[in-house]
Amino acid sequence: MAASCTVVCCEEEGESDKAVLVQFSNGIVKDPDKLQFSMYKNTDERNPRKKNRRILVAESSRLSYVGDNFGPASMKCNNMCQYFVGVLNKQTMQMEVHKAQMFNLQPVVPGETDPVKSKDANLTYRDKVDSLIEAFGTNKQKRALTSRRLNEVGSDTLHHAVTKAADSVIEQKGLEALQQEVTETEHQGDVAVHLPPCNAEADKPEDVYAFENLLTSVELSALRDVGAKMATLSPEELQTMKDDGGYLCVMKHLENLPQNGETREKILSCSFYLSMLIKLSRQRNMSRKFGQEEGCPRIIQNKLMKTFTVETYRNGRVQNMISSSMRAKLAAYSLALLLHMNLMTANLTLLHRDLGITEARMIEVAKSMGLTLSKTPKVKGEASLLDDFKYATLNLPLVKHEKFTERRKRRKMR
Repeated sequence: MAASCTVVCCEEEGESDKAVLVQFSNGIVKDPDKLQFSMYKNTDERNPRKKNRRILVAESSRLSYVGDNFGPASMKCNNMCQYFVGVLNKQTMQMEVHKAQMFNLQPVVPGETDPVKSKDANLTYRDKVDSLIEAFGTNKQKRALTSRRLNEVGSDTLHHAVTKAADSVIEQKGLEALQQEVTETEHQGDVAVHLPPCNAEADKPEDVYAFENLLTSVELSALRDVGAKMATLSPEELQTMKDDGGYLCVMKHLENLPQNGETREKILSCSFYLSMLIKLSRQRNMSRKFGQEEGCPRIIQNKLMKTFTVETYRNGRVQNMISSSMRAKLAAYSLALLLHMNLMTANLTLLHRDLGITEARMIEVAKSMGLTLSKTPKVKGEASLLDDFKYATLNLPLVKHEKFTERRKRRKMR
């Protein structure tokens, strides 16, 4: 009859009290008594993830074995189930049951590195995510990954094709000719993009920047009533507006209105529209209530918002901003409108003061429009008290101004 024994459960054991079960990845060790085992634990005991990490080392005279309970080489069975070890006391015939954990010991050869770890070390975060998608991703994620890789191959092919085409163009035209074309393009600048539609082949000066491209017949008729109110302003009101400043160009035309009825209505309508352009140029953004105090028609408000503002998302809502490029566009359209109001001649000095831009910026706009620049003639021997006004005139053919490049003077060494 076989001898019987009783099982005794030990008291509550901690992680450090667990027994250790070892298996070797390269087989069974013939002389386990000749191995010297060492257990190392993580010093950061406050970290719940690191305090239970252990490294087991078995050393012999010929080879060393290392195993751990964390990382990719650890045994996953420790997390899936619990192991217990029974220790039998032959004298009392009682078996004590202890908790245990398993370690997989692998031989370590000095000078060699783990190929899996070295391969993973060279992978980027994107490559690691892609490998996870390939292994565990959904069908949608896998299709997106395949599409992105195909696009990367397509972009590389496109880059090589563009480089090859650029080299062929440089060989055909030459580097100097291409540099000259780039210089001419830079000469036009960002201002040329915002100019009114231009017909450089027109036979008449008034057809170069057609009035219909500035104000249509429908818009001009909508401005007729509000323009007529400007003709009823008294000389005192005109003087007050002149003293306040800001609408010098408009005041000049109101003080010299023609007597002809049709021409007079057109000048008044253009003067009101010009005042709206000047007012808009001094704003940072345009609201829906812009021009309501002056009685601006709705069709003109929509035209100003659509043509001279840029929609931006700011402070949680969409705003219509007047950027620097839009100010250049306002200056170009105001200048073209002044040319039609004053026989193809405009006062640049008054206009740049009204718009609130620099004189250099205003001259740059006039040059990009191909206008002829001139100054107020001075009388010799007399000190003129008047301002030195600059004018722009539209003459055919249009003038092609050369780009001015400032050269700094070198200081002489003493």
